[in-house]
Amino acid sequence: MKKSPANRCRDIERQAGYLQPEHCAPPPPLPRSGAMWFIRDCCGIVCGVITWCLVFYAEFVVLFVVLLPAKNLLYSLINGALFSTLAFLALASHARAMCTDPGAVPKGNATKEFIESLHLKPGQVVYKCPKCCSIKPDRAHHCSVCKRCIKKMDHHCPWVNNCVGEKNQKFFVLFTMYIALISLHALVMVAFHFIFCFESNWTKCSAFSPPATVILLILLCFEGLLFLIFTSVMLGTQVHSICTDETGIEHLKKEERRWAKRTKWMNMRVVFGHPFSIAWLSPFATPDHGKADYYQYVV
Repeated sequence: MKKSPANRCRDIERQAGYLQPEHCAPPPPLPRSGAMWFIRDCCGIVCGVITWCLVFYAEFVVLFVVLLPAKNLLYSLINGALFSTLAFLALASHARAMCTDPGAVPKGNATKEFIESLHLKPGQVVYKCPKCCSIKPDRAHHCSVCKRCIKKMDHHCPWVNNCVGEKNQKFFVLFTMYIALISLHALVMVAFHFIFCFESNWTKCSAFSPPATVILLILLCFEGLLFLIFTSVMLGTQVHSICTDETGIEHLKKEERRWAKRTKWMNMRVVFGHPFSIAWLSPFATPDHGKADYYQYVV
């Protein structure tokens, strides 16, 4: 029977002498406690800055073009507070997704001492990443951008300049959800504002000139529609990935399922924390994974 590429790769890792611990330098010193995780990738940094600029642009247009000229003060206050809150939560989620360690495997731990500490029995094998010289636990994959092996890596997202893994997937899901919500909210408000401008004098529906007002609103419509579609699709795929307990990489590689099957609700609790609470929606609450999976180095 013909083997898949993933299985052939596993066979290579099982060969005797593949680990070659003598070729690995001693592991680097552990980062100090509380050190911020940040990937120095030019493309990711640019994408992250663009993301924040687009949110600030939407905030500017909504507040100063759509809401301030509105005749109904209560309408402006409620929608302004709601949009600003959702935008703040979106940016906070983005910052947490970007600056949280996604689940990096200790670098350079494929040393002779560490392998001996595993007390391998006859027939047992371990997997080594030749790129970062790490002993990989199950379900870990190497990211060429982060230059680390990431536990339960789903994909590397340039928009958050980070991998999406077991420790920051909650923040990435919240980021896509809040961006989708503010995009939808902005589109609804712009539609009502266009109706307001058509029914009244264009010079009274905005502090800007009519041509500038139209351009600002059209650009916001384009931005809102584009990001609503994109983030809604990403949110759907992430929720599906969590419920099925299968990362994007595992799905693409069609890897054999070797981990215990859980209910969809339990999979959600593993990512967002135990137990269910309003903290699930907060980017400031680090999830308590409870009885999370114990990642095996030995197979």
